[in-house]
Amino acid sequence: MAEKDNDGEQTDIHLKTEHSCSGEHDHSDTASDLSASVHDHADNHVHSHHGHSHHGHSHLGHHHGHSHDGNREGNKRGLKIALLITAGIMILEFAGGLFTNSLALLSDSGHMLSDASSLALSLVAMWFAAKPASPSRTYGFYRFEILAALFNGVTLFVIAGFIIWEAFQRFGSPPEVSSLTMILIASVGLIANLLSALALLKQGDVKNNLNLRSAYLHVLGDALGSVGAVVAGLVMLAFGWYVADPIISILVSILILRSAWGVIKNTVHILMEGTPANVNQQEVKATLREIAGVKGVHDLHIWTITSGMDSLSCHLLVDDDADGQEILQQAIRMLEERFKIGHTTIQVETSAIQHSECKL
Repeated sequence: MAEKDNDGEQTDIHLKTEHSCSGEHDHSDTASDLSASVHDHADNHVHSHHGHSHHGHSHLGHHHGHSHDGNREGNKRGLKIALLITAGIMILEFAGGLFTNSLALLSDSGHMLSDASSLALSLVAMWFAAKPASPSRTYGFYRFEILAALFNGVTLFVIAGFIIWEAFQRFGSPPEVSSLTMILIASVGLIANLLSALALLKQGDVKNNLNLRSAYLHVLGDALGSVGAVVAGLVMLAFGWYVADPIISILVSILILRSAWGVIKNTVHILMEGTPANVNQQEVKATLREIAGVKGVHDLHIWTITSGMDSLSCHLLVDDDADGQEILQQAIRMLEERFKIGHTTIQVETSAIQHSECKL
């Protein structure tokens, strides 16, 4: 495989043909040649191999580069703007909730505290993710973004659960609420939330970056909370029906729980090395089998390192007289063009290769 040394330069290390998994994998009982080619393709760098050979292994020249960090500055800028807006409105709504005795406002300010924390955490995660890889952390700190997204999803669950519990406590004897003041403050909060969401939407990639998406959902949850507070305030102002406050709070919390569950499910899927949602593993295998000279594909694994950075490793069994390097180059190109997978480790094997049958 190809690993980076401390200076960032890439060194070729040829894979041994004997593995230490249980059970033997034998492509042929009669062949005496052993020939393998491994390619490890990493993101965020440009590299090329020129024609050379070592102990029967050869690499044809190829060259490729990536720009995973292309939108990282936009993501940071959006997070900073949203953090400033959220922190300011959080203080306003907390003071307003105490003054009006409104659970809707207090719950919304509590959610904003969570939002401010999640936005700050997302910024810290992006800073960590930019740190270079090391011998002890060969993938760097990219997974910190996924951990931050998971934490944000869990906090959304906790806050929504607390609001639902508190709302049920108020059903028996809902307190009187200063409805007009509540509406005015919630309206200001709504405007601020929408501005924060717009900053994240315009500046960053909330669709594909799970870390940024979790922060965006926090802000969107606040916007829903503000809408709920305005609606509850209007109902109480018009009809004096103060039970509307806890009812609206529960409805908003349920919407927040739904979004939070999506974030938690996606982050756990990534941490469990699941196949990316946008990639069909069987389709990838079929595509590799289409390459002329490829007889089989096995030990195929596809996973996500962080949002927008998918990886793949596999073994390709090829005809004994096939050009392994040409097949390797075609596989790399097809995986990048069709499936947007730029980090690939591919072992090309002839029928002579014997190795243990891996359990994965």
